[in-house]
Amino acid sequence: MKLTTITQVTLDGVVQGNGGASDEDRRNGFERGGWALGKGDDETRAFINQTYQRADAFLLGRRTYELFAGSWGAIEAMRAHPVGVALEEKPKYVASATLTDPAWSGTTVLPGDLATAVADLKAKPGGELQVHGSGTLTRWLLENDLVDEMTLIVVPMILGQGARLFPDAGPDLALDLVESRVDSKGVTIQVYRPAGRPQYATA
Repeated sequence: MKLTTITQVTLDGVVQGNGGASDEDRRNGFERGGWALGKGDDETRAFINQTYQRADAFLLGRRTYELFAGSWGAIEAMRAHPVGVALEEKPKYVASATLTDPAWSGTTVLPGDLATAVADLKAKPGGELQVHGSGTLTRWLLENDLVDEMTLIVVPMILGQGARLFPDAGPDLALDLVESRVDSKGVTIQVYRPAGRPQYATA
């Protein structure tokens, strides 16, 4: 399977607390949650729905998994939504060293060495293994050359606080742009493929 990451992010790179509840993630004094709610037009919402529906399996970090399990997996109206249906029907894998007994049906906690476990998942037949949210996991996957394609859904705002997708200091990575679009509300969707290390100008 092709491993793809799908991440909502602000212009200043924040991924924390994008969901519908303003208090879903208050780590480190974060107070500006819910920033993605209502952003994007019908075309962008349709793109997100279709993205979930084409997945063959999902790979999630523990925090995102628990948020999804408590919403898409538990609230009846959300379970009936196309995203909820896709998450319910397809296998869910969780990268966690502490989660032992997931209650959401179809969930498997990845055992042992994560790099090996993810490589084994990618070797399975199928189209797409999707990672949604899960900023810490996405960074780790990129650092370990396990990402085949990365989609950034960029909301046009500067949040000024919160955990960012990329750290101030970290590994460098060149990207090839595969697709780019902008909707009527200024939300951009950019699809990239990792392309090794960047080339830097010499003196």
